[in-house]
Amino acid sequence: MAAAGMSGPVMVQEQPHAPIVDLDADPIHMGAHDGPGRPADAPAAKSSVVSDDDREELVSLLEDIMDGEDAVEYATEMSRDVCTVAEARTFRSRLHEVGPNQFILETITTGNVGVRKLCSAFGVRIPAFFEGCEDEQLYQLLGLAINRELNKRPRLGQYSTIDDAAKLLQERSNIMVITGAGISTSLGIPDFRSKNTGFYSRLQEMGFQEPEQVFDIQNFDEDPSTFYTLAGDILPDLKKWTPTHEFIRLLQDKDKLLTNYTQNIDNVESHAGLRTEKLIQCHGSWATATCRKCKYRVPGEDIFENIRIHKPMECIKCTAEIAAHKTGMKRKRSSNGTSKKRRGPGDDDSESDGAYDIPQPGIMKPDITFFGEALPQDFFDRLKSQDKDKVDLVIVMGTSMKVAPVSEIPNFLPRDVPQIYISRDPIHHINFDINLLGDCDVVVAELARRAGWDLKHSMIAEDQKTTVTLVDDLEHISSVAVRRPGQLSEPPAQKA
Repeated sequence: MAAAGMSGPVMVQEQPHAPIVDLDADPIHMGAHDGPGRPADAPAAKSSVVSDDDREELVSLLEDIMDGEDAVEYATEMSRDVCTVAEARTFRSRLHEVGPNQFILETITTGNVGVRKLCSAFGVRIPAFFEGCEDEQLYQLLGLAINRELNKRPRLGQYSTIDDAAKLLQERSNIMVITGAGISTSLGIPDFRSKNTGFYSRLQEMGFQEPEQVFDIQNFDEDPSTFYTLAGDILPDLKKWTPTHEFIRLLQDKDKLLTNYTQNIDNVESHAGLRTEKLIQCHGSWATATCRKCKYRVPGEDIFENIRIHKPMECIKCTAEIAAHKTGMKRKRSSNGTSKKRRGPGDDDSESDGAYDIPQPGIMKPDITFFGEALPQDFFDRLKSQDKDKVDLVIVMGTSMKVAPVSEIPNFLPRDVPQIYISRDPIHHINFDINLLGDCDVVVAELARRAGWDLKHSMIAEDQKTTVTLVDDLEHISSVAVRRPGQLSEPPAQKA
């Protein structure tokens, strides 16, 4: 489970197309004409310079809209403003064929297609607060959607089915696995952002308008009791792991695992037996805890009891040094009945440096990456200097891939490396070659079976059977689920 949205340096990567959107101006001058579809008195799209804070807020809002965030209220879409599946594919294909400028000329500039309909072609739903507004006010949203589409890694056509995925497992030897909260929820560990069930949703029910603030480093330093009071719900179980964790361990045991990049903070991967050199915990984890003052580090489970009783844990090293300092000062004053010589302004004060200046013990903080902290540097070092050139297969599991910089990894890697996506719900901002929708535990069990591997776990029934249904041939999407009694093993529509 990851404290989603943790801040950190964003990965620098080369993009195949230059951005076409300038948030301080009309994107590629869309709307800067009086052609068809634009009333002469319609307001121009926003062109005044915005502050950095306003820009960041605007970008965040637009990206939430493109990702279909539940926090945004969406309009009821009229059929004339929404592309059919076939139309959307045609528009996307044309964009890649002719480029953004010609595409805009053929659609927006000529007035042949409305901006709302084009937005739907790129999977963007229009928020309710845009109802009744002029088309020009949607140009920035459309421009960002076009940028995202152009920067997508193209799907590899030769891979599409679960059997293709099983064959890739057998053939490849440097498999990168990217994981999120969905691989741990079967243990009862909540994710952060799921509507109604996520940890943030629980915090909102408790009255926190901005639940992310519980994981703000400044707030922790000012009042750690808030985190210690609320974090009990996300403490990991140190003795259990899921079939998905076991599957990743199986990849390691078969010497096929290159690296598991996990956004989860539960540290379940380690308890499942993943070696340190095979694991990058992108958002930190509960594995260790560190004093905010002296940086003394302890095993993470040392602070679990304090979290359960809602009492911030003071650093034992700080406490010991403060106690020793006080005892030493008393001993010096009473050793010979005289006071220590008073220091002059220029005298050396080295004896009072360091721990003796600590007025009170520091508080232990789990080494989760809070908002306001940088991501672990080994994430960037490992990805760019080693894994990028070695990876030959990517498997993404249990994550919606919305949090940077992890969300940027698929487009950062060489485009001829096949990529598999496993999760309950599809995503549309990244082109995966094979999409297997369902519970991660069910999907990996079926993948292992088809690969001829023996995946043993108490949560996998000995006689478990699954059904695989082709959902969308062109998008390479299949649904994988435990088969109900009497259900056919493979629906006729399933592609071999």
